[in-house]
Amino acid sequence: MKSDIAHLAERVKNGERLALARAITLVESTRPDHRDQAIDLLERLLPFTGKSVRLGITGVPGAGKSTFIEAFGLHLVNQGHRLAVLAVDPSSPRSGGSILGDKTRMEDLSRHPNCFIRPSPSGGGLGGVARRSREAMLVCEAAGFDVVIVETVGVGQSETAVSEMTDMFLLLLVPGGGDELQGIKKGVVELADALLVNKADGDLAQAAQRTCRDYASALHLLTPAHPGWQPPVLKISALEGKGMDETWAAIEAYRKVLGEDGLAQKRSSQALSWMWHAIEDGLKERFRCHPAIAARLGELESQVAQGRQSPAQGAEALLAAFFAQANA
Repeated sequence: MKSDIAHLAERVKNGERLALARAITLVESTRPDHRDQAIDLLERLLPFTGKSVRLGITGVPGAGKSTFIEAFGLHLVNQGHRLAVLAVDPSSPRSGGSILGDKTRMEDLSRHPNCFIRPSPSGGGLGGVARRSREAMLVCEAAGFDVVIVETVGVGQSETAVSEMTDMFLLLLVPGGGDELQGIKKGVVELADALLVNKADGDLAQAAQRTCRDYASALHLLTPAHPGWQPPVLKISALEGKGMDETWAAIEAYRKVLGEDGLAQKRSSQALSWMWHAIEDGLKERFRCHPAIAARLGELESQVAQGRQSPAQGAEALLAAFFAQANA
């Protein structure tokens, strides 16, 4: 099995698309044996990662995220870049299924030989980021992609996760938000390193200009996430392919402000955050599977659901059962 993983790692480093798809499937798997293999694979690929521009993109529903990614992506690949897109689709809280339609909405981009698009279900992950998107991003970097875009489900869940795994976080907006600034939460705007007002064409052109002014004014009231960088508000039209040069120029300017040391420091901090997320995930899984917990979980869940115990009481009872067994 070790030799199989070693062979897979070599194929990924050679840029074989089938190997890349298989590797991402492996790191996304929740099977315990697959997780062991995925860790082995990532250890082999890690020295070949870290050379890409990592971008996170989110936005309100209807902002045109897929249209923008296709227009921006085509602009990048036509400039000689190799682009990987991790498009995260929402999972149903009932069935766990997802539509995975982003690839079909990026028809032209998906056919380009220098682009790889991977739709993944969010799995209920924080901020709509697939549980293993961080690992998938590393696999794409090892395969030689120099720009990686992670598209999140959209505003509504916490977007902290995407900001903790990318170099730059882009927030996509639509014109004519009104006094409430489209209902975007202050925290999401504070996370954004650049704001893009899309659909600035036709009848919406003037509204887009007003929206740019509104957000530019609002941003001056917030504390910038990075000293020396004031997030720009750019007017773009993904439908007409306008503003793509300006978007890439903003990305390059941002990376220049951070500098090599600043970028390295940011990624180091993110790596530690990733480690603690992995610890939390692992502890939660093992906690649920522990015999002492499995024996009482159904009963306590029923009592909490029926109001016979508070959630805090139920949690304390399960934790007490777990630690009693662990200390026995």
